Amino acid sequence: MLDDSETPDTSAPHSRSTAAERRERVLEVAMHEFSERGYEGGSTQRIAAAAGISQAYVFQLYGSKPRLFLAVIERCMEDMLTLFETASSGRGGSAALRAVGDAYLEMIANDPVRFQMQLVGYASCAQPDVRAAMRTGFGRVVELAEQRSGLPNAEVARFFADGMLLNVVTAMGLTSEPTPWGARLIDGSIGLGRG
Repeated sequence: MLDDSETPDTSAPHSRSTAAERRERVLEVAMHEFSERGYEGGSTQRIAAAAGISQAYVFQLYGSKPRLFLAVIERCMEDMLTLFETASSGRGGSAALRAVGDAYLEMIANDPVRFQMQLVGYASCAQPDVRAAMRTGFGRVVELAEQRSGLPNAEVARFFADGMLLNVVTAMGLTSEPTPWGARLIDGSIGLGRG
């Protein structure tokens, strides 16, 4: 289980909104915090301040820092599944996978927080709770790709292998600050370098 050694601080004022709205606001703020600083560096005190509520209320909403982190992981993976469901709707075969891939590229470009949070999730898989949440979320994405595309296992696996390579090259900044070797790797696998 993740360590929850932070103690609540009750100094931040409560805002006037519903509990559901505050939960959503805390999730969004926590996603930014954890994506930038990871679990260990993420602070429920900073999350509370950015959400405009007390740290005690963060704990009231989510119970603990580990539960909040897991809720963020689950939301991140759920958002990705929803994005892919929408993108692949009404498509089959390689067109479904292309639509999912295009939606993922757009997400990386326009929503780097969710991309970075996904990487934090993978990096935190030594923790059993996080590993279980990531496996569940990723498994649902794989099953969606299989069902929507109807393609053989090898083609679906290649699609996800290319996606994982995309994660690595994006994390290293090879798409925004290209290198000759990176461009060859990207072009040979994912085809981002193609005109």
